[in-house]
Amino acid sequence: MTAETAPDGRPLTGKVPSDAIRLFDLPVVDPALIAGFLALGDLSSTVSDAMDELGLNGVVPASRLKPTIPGSRVVGPALTLRNIEQPVHAYKGAQDRVSRLAEIEAHNLAKSGDVLVIEGIADISNMGGISSTIAKRQGEAAAIVDGGIRDVAESVLIGFPRWASSVSPITGKWRIQTVEINGPIHICGVPVRPGDIVVADDDGVCFVPLAEAARVLKRATEIRDGESRRYEEIRAGVSVPDLAQRTYVYKFKE
Repeated sequence: MTAETAPDGRPLTGKVPSDAIRLFDLPVVDPALIAGFLALGDLSSTVSDAMDELGLNGVVPASRLKPTIPGSRVVGPALTLRNIEQPVHAYKGAQDRVSRLAEIEAHNLAKSGDVLVIEGIADISNMGGISSTIAKRQGEAAAIVDGGIRDVAESVLIGFPRWASSVSPITGKWRIQTVEINGPIHICGVPVRPGDIVVADDDGVCFVPLAEAARVLKRATEIRDGESRRYEEIRAGVSVPDLAQRTYVYKFKE
């Protein structure tokens, strides 16, 4: 393998060394698993409840990762990327036109439905409008950025949802260096591995470990069904004292 070619012969951009790409292909995810999560009503809230019952840490509220397109609902495997601050002064990088920001290589590796998840730098743009447009063309479902983004209007215009911890016009081209793709990262303190299932909506973002995804979906579905019965009884006029005494979701058993 050369620095410009993946093991299967796919051309690389050369923006990062090939040994910085830990996985060239994400684990295969059953489409039925994705569809099952998308069928949940209160998406991230229900998944968060299921993860609590299973003892899984992986939920970040929308107050920390803010959605740019309200009403968006996204489920997909995590394509991970890690950024650090460049050692070179930004103005020198700008004068020399040397950019070490390389999320474009992640776009190059992405498959339809992937969610780009970036461990980034706060208050500096880790992803702008051009990057969002490439991601949209590549079929990526969304991006989650623990750090800054910019060109929000452009991503809204093309319908590419992003969740981010900050928004800033300051470019990352001369300030940020991409050091790893598809390795383990942390998003707002939550560990995320490539292929983990990302669940995101207006309430926040859940990172479901891939090995636990089927269990989480099973319990989340049970919670959804129980809450649906509760809503039906509320609308049917069941009294508040009676509602308070009823159990709608049975205790979880392995």
